[in-house]
Amino acid sequence: MATALAPAFERIVSDPLDVTPPEVWTERRWPEMFAELRANDPVHLTEDSAFGRYWSVTTYKPIVHIEALPKIFSSSWEYGGITVSGDSQGVLEAEVRMPMFIAMDPPKHAQQRRTVAPAFGPSPVEAMKAEVRERTAAVLDSLPIGVAFDWVDKVSIELTTGMLAKLFDFPWETRHKLTEWSDALGDVESFHTVEARQARLAKAFEMGAAFGELWQKKAATPGGNDLISMMLASEAMSHMDEGEFMGNLILLIVGGNDTTRNSMSAYAYGLDKYPDERAKLEADPGLIPNAVQELIRWQTPLAHMRRTALEDTEVEGKLIRKGDKVALWYVSANRDESVFPDGDAIKVDRENARRHLSFGYGIHRCVGARVAELQLHVLLEEMAKRRLRVNVLGEPQRVPACFVNGYKHMQVMLERY
Repeated sequence: MATALAPAFERIVSDPLDVTPPEVWTERRWPEMFAELRANDPVHLTEDSAFGRYWSVTTYKPIVHIEALPKIFSSSWEYGGITVSGDSQGVLEAEVRMPMFIAMDPPKHAQQRRTVAPAFGPSPVEAMKAEVRERTAAVLDSLPIGVAFDWVDKVSIELTTGMLAKLFDFPWETRHKLTEWSDALGDVESFHTVEARQARLAKAFEMGAAFGELWQKKAATPGGNDLISMMLASEAMSHMDEGEFMGNLILLIVGGNDTTRNSMSAYAYGLDKYPDERAKLEADPGLIPNAVQELIRWQTPLAHMRRTALEDTEVEGKLIRKGDKVALWYVSANRDESVFPDGDAIKVDRENARRHLSFGYGIHRCVGARVAELQLHVLLEEMAKRRLRVNVLGEPQRVPACFVNGYKHMQVMLERY
């Protein structure tokens, strides 16, 4: 029985298939739990959790169905946004809603998305390739051979933070602030208490102040091709209020950081876990483009997106009520055996790896997907060029939350093959 001293968000939860507790993710218990949900109750109602009542949708077909119906299943910040942490009923104490275009419904979503989308189109991404390769080569050449180090810190964070700094034209000397803000603002566990929400808000305002200064600098010298300059030149985003400005920054920073960073870490961890697949890739670098898609599928860096039902509706025979939270577990759909046979395993030559839902589906599909793919592709190519292999020295320390499915630290050692 809970004691009076327990934090307010701690509850005795009777549902053994509540997949939101942080220990489910730090202890990597989720694959078995989602397998059970897919087999027995793919649209499952959890009546009580640390985040309240929510539905878990865990198979591929109903997730795609829901994503194709934004008029029924809303992403809007007004109803709690895109994670299970948001309260559908109203704003929590010490919470400030920060609208972002991924947490908007049409037509405003499309207007703001169109502003930043050109930065991630085929031509700009192709133009980034040489610099991404140069930066990746420099990082890899700085790493020790035969000496233990933290792959997450020295490779994954370093490469993704550098790319974010370039996209924003953010001051290079303080670029690691981008990682700090991403970690704090993408943490759904920070919503449980007033104190945690206050700390999160402080980080948001610190980020807002730094980007506000950058915004003013760009406003004085218009015409750049970085993301801030594009926002300034856009009718849809040039007059954002403070909350909307910070919300879109959080989206671009967390999306740009966590997706790529954790896919890079999955490359090291996953191929160490499946040495026969690693051997295939080492023998045939032509498999790299497909392996990139397979690693992104296998890791699924953002485990879920949440929608809110705007009307009573039926999904797979279950009645979802107006106002209900609906968690779309991409991490489970990417292991749906009806689409990805032996989905818990990495197969670098998997024929349909590109069908993964790691970047979402429909109108909210990740706007920066090409940049994420480019960075991972170049990393694998540069590793192959140097004939470098990553050996993982122990189980990684994982992110303790159900939104960002990621790694905090991972000790590795490099060798030549």
